Amino acid sequence: MSHDGALRDWPCSQGTRPRTRGRRPAVLFTSGVLALATLAGATGCSAGDDDQGPARPVPQDIASADRKAVRDGGSLRWAVDSAPGTLNAFQADADATTGRVAQAVLPSMFTLDERGRPQANPAYLESAEIVEREPKQVVLYKLHQQAVWSDGREIGAPDFVAQWRALSGKDSKYWTARNAGYDRIEKIERGAGDLEVRVTFAKPYADWRALFSPLYPKDVTGTPDAFNDGARTQLKNTAGPFRVKTVNAKAAEVTLERNPRWWGQPAKLDTIVLRAVPREKRPAALAAGTLDLAEIDAAGAERITRAGQDADAMAHGQPLTHGPGSDLTPSAALKSWALANGSDEEEAEAQQEARTRNRQAVAAYGAQQKALNGFAVRRTLEPAYTQLAMNGESGPLADERVRRAVARALDRADLAETVLKPLGLPAHPVGSHLALAGQHAYADGSAALGGQDTEEALGLLADAGWTPGGAARKPAAPKDAAGQPARKEGEASTPSSDTAKGGAAPSAASGTAAGASAAAKARAAADEPSNEGLYIVGDDKPAARATAGDDGTRVLAPAAHGIKLPAADTEKAAAPGAYAPMGTAAPAAKTSPSPSGSPLPLSGPVGKDGRPLSLRFVLPAGPGSEALRTVGDKIARMLDKVGIDTEITKVPDDSYFKDHIAAGDYDLALYSWPGTAYPATDGRPIYAKPRPAADGSLLVEQNYTRVGTDHIDQLLDQAAAELDDKAHNELLKQADARIWAAAGSIPLYQRPQLVAAKNTVVNAGAFGFASPRFEDIGFAGKSAR
Repeated sequence: MSHDGALRDWPCSQGTRPRTRGRRPAVLFTSGVLALATLAGATGCSAGDDDQGPARPVPQDIASADRKAVRDGGSLRWAVDSAPGTLNAFQADADATTGRVAQAVLPSMFTLDERGRPQANPAYLESAEIVEREPKQVVLYKLHQQAVWSDGREIGAPDFVAQWRALSGKDSKYWTARNAGYDRIEKIERGAGDLEVRVTFAKPYADWRALFSPLYPKDVTGTPDAFNDGARTQLKNTAGPFRVKTVNAKAAEVTLERNPRWWGQPAKLDTIVLRAVPREKRPAALAAGTLDLAEIDAAGAERITRAGQDADAMAHGQPLTHGPGSDLTPSAALKSWALANGSDEEEAEAQQEARTRNRQAVAAYGAQQKALNGFAVRRTLEPAYTQLAMNGESGPLADERVRRAVARALDRADLAETVLKPLGLPAHPVGSHLALAGQHAYADGSAALGGQDTEEALGLLADAGWTPGGAARKPAAPKDAAGQPARKEGEASTPSSDTAKGGAAPSAASGTAAGASAAAKARAAADEPSNEGLYIVGDDKPAARATAGDDGTRVLAPAAHGIKLPAADTEKAAAPGAYAPMGTAAPAAKTSPSPSGSPLPLSGPVGKDGRPLSLRFVLPAGPGSEALRTVGDKIARMLDKVGIDTEITKVPDDSYFKDHIAAGDYDLALYSWPGTAYPATDGRPIYAKPRPAADGSLLVEQNYTRVGTDHIDQLLDQAAAELDDKAHNELLKQADARIWAAAGSIPLYQRPQLVAAKNTVVNAGAFGFASPRFEDIGFAGKSAR
């Protein structure tokens, strides 16, 4: 999943990602109550742009050029986040670099266009379609006549069969990270000729286009040993415009070279060098001439954008207005000069050294800015969105009304503008958990929850018992069956003389009425919450915080985490709960109207039973997460206006996801999910209702919010089996409306994708959803071919 860069908003993987099945590609980190009738109407009925709301797809920005305008030869140095731990994209430690290599050197039956829609890849397919639906789904692949592996063997049914068997999940000797889709296949056989492959499914599978992309040769997938270890550091047999030349773990580089057996248009570049460079060091690497193409953060983009202005300023002898020394005031400069030339020799020497270091830093920064003038920033929206995640496993957020109150307090449009507007990108909130603007399944389903509304948020909190003044009000003393204060353990009974004689007990001096009816009236008068008739999932469990060495949280399988529950609570934890009653408006005394008529912010936190409503907001502390922290601070201020206190905790980047998000050690968090063309498959583990296992643990898969319902699971399962595209998309929209209503995660904005490219680099940059055409990437210039 980056924080703000790739998430650098916390995706665990960044950049171009492999298509994963069974579990969604790793999280990016660099992440009102409605009647059921409202949910049905919140999804639209068509797949047209009317459902898209204000959001619209943003085109890719790659400096497109005709192949005739691309010169032959050259080496492109392309920054990646890390050297690949494996070249097998189906293993658990595959990362974004693994995916990029696979795209360049292996077949993909389907690729994505810039709107995130699957398209048959003509380099490998003449056609691929469903040829039978009854009694079972059959897909017929007709392969390109010239498609061969680099050893000269035809790509064919044996490769499909070997990959299916490796990924079906039936042989535990294969160390696979996922098997979704492959586990639905019943058989694969040769068609009418060697270039035809028939795939028969045991169960209908709408996302069949996701399979065999990438496709590995049978010598990689044919045996467990070859699959587990044979493709970790080398790929001898490939079938793309490039092939793997070297993998240099020490230098953190992978070099790809032109594939002489490629039957398509030959690659323009001689080599592509994928070089691991930390994001904060990329502007300097670009300026030093060691990179040609690199995804960068907002600060790096600003430096490159200002480089042209800086060149003009330096040409006229003017100092730069940013960088080292730019914040030095005239008075501070005068003081430094005076000390450097003063009578105190020791102080003068120290100041002279500091001034020398500053001049050198200014000169080096100026030289970098001059070099960066040869680069351009290419920008679009990354196929990933940042969300606010709410941990509904325990604590106040186990009550869905509190989660909805948090959501109704957010101005999502303002948060989107904070991140995207300064970058010159369209700033619209994301309206779906399962698709992004431009995709067939996208529809703005946020109406199922409702927009920003302070009064409604306060009403929801009041329904849940969190009220102004509740933090100062102590819980009512427990009463016995007769409505009398309960005796403490060991306290002697001291009935009054009237009671002992059979008379009624006198009223308490405080004026509290006797009897159950009077007690209820007293509670109402005191505005104390009542739990009568209310069931809150998880409310009977104490808040759990993961600690070092605690065996309560454990990994049961790749991307499946177990949260240990007390045995007595297992059944309760699995209960689906019910929709809470519609939130009521907060009492007028709790807020004062502003001149515009809207309620003013509360002066303090809401509370219940003598404790304030406080949520622990976990954020990454690293240098690439500035945008996330800015968004987090804004969210905290928005929540403060409805009386929700937040305790912001900043943690190291390397522990943010593993030790906090996946472990459930948070109340609120920001991280991102990559977009997908196959949401019925990829979304299932993210929004699946957590289930108790036989050993008492809670299986959450990738649902790190621990919020889910049976109905969401059913809708996603139905969508995965629906072969009619229109009906499939409608089921996804219904599922998304239910996910909105559950309020476990709130999509905020689509992440920016900023790529620095040398001015001469063409057909590469900010790809967005689109799959790169590696054979067309190169440098501007006349082609010799």
